[in-house]
Amino acid sequence: MDMEGNKRVFQRLGGGPSTASDSRHHPQQQQQQQKVCFHWRAGKCTRHPCPFLHRELPAPAQPLSNGGAPKRFAEDSGSQFLRRGPKFTGGSNTWGRVHGGNAVAKKTEKLCNYWVQGNCTYGDKCRYLHSWSLGDCFDMLTQLEGHQKVVTGIAFPSGSGNLYTGSKDETLRVWDCQSGQCAGVINLGGEIGCMISEGPWVFVGLPNLVKAYNTQSNADLSLNGPVGQVYAMVVGNGLLFAGIQDGSILAWKFNAATNGFEPAASLSGHTLGVVSLVVGANRLYSGSMDNSIRVWNLETLQCMQILTDHTSVVMSVLCWDQFLLSCSLDKTIKVWVASDSGNLEVTYTHNEEHVCIGSPIS
Repeated sequence: MDMEGNKRVFQRLGGGPSTASDSRHHPQQQQQQQKVCFHWRAGKCTRHPCPFLHRELPAPAQPLSNGGAPKRFAEDSGSQFLRRGPKFTGGSNTWGRVHGGNAVAKKTEKLCNYWVQGNCTYGDKCRYLHSWSLGDCFDMLTQLEGHQKVVTGIAFPSGSGNLYTGSKDETLRVWDCQSGQCAGVINLGGEIGCMISEGPWVFVGLPNLVKAYNTQSNADLSLNGPVGQVYAMVVGNGLLFAGIQDGSILAWKFNAATNGFEPAASLSGHTLGVVSLVVGANRLYSGSMDNSIRVWNLETLQCMQILTDHTSVVMSVLCWDQFLLSCSLDKTIKVWVASDSGNLEVTYTHNEEHVCIGSPIS
């Protein structure tokens, strides 16, 4: 009979008095045995015998206030001393398993498609995310329901207690930020392509028109000039820019004397609709359905460079530090940086599994 082998197994499982005796005569062997088996923790150890512990190490013994001896680790562990085979489901360690009760499955970073559609039946036990964000940075306060089609713009003007949302259902909704209730609905008679805010102003992009609402004075203005849907807007250098379906970029300047907006410029060059705009480093960047990005000088409003590395619609452009980021329906996100000559060049390209769609939230 393999007495020595049985002895090692007995020691590993927290055996009796002989364990203490052996630790005095073989300190190196005892130190090696104090390592917990990694494979056992994962429920996959198949070694017989295994040189490592198949149990968690006990916490340092704390003297009891009543003078009694501290309880031995073995007395609290119960079935945890049993070897964990492939079908082990006991113990307190879940390791991503769901064993009933109030246990919650370990989440993956993949969004649950059934939850998105509103019909996941697993609830908290679902392995996939039931949230649009990951981490402790964001918590959903409430869900605003009312729009019947895609929401294309969100604006939160300064000094206002209301949130404004626009949709392809042709309505602008006003939400009370304290109660989360809809405080008003404006039917605009056309699909809303975009919406931004600047100071107390809310600008709404419509077919052949830009609506401007002042949330403090209740002014309601119409900015004419666009031909087709207004897809994107941005404010820079005292001008309001709008990307139009016909490929042009229109600019208006605010006139304090008349408390209105006057046409200031029309930027041409794109051959298809302008769907994204951003301002940074005294430049205006425009992304278009013609697959290009144009760089405009904000002072002269002249085109300085044309970026043609994308092979499909440039859905969004973003200035970050000294970089320009762009995402496209070609399933790439590109990072641009200025070279020694001052021109932008691609310094990094990230490939996505799905098409990249970005939209600024004001």
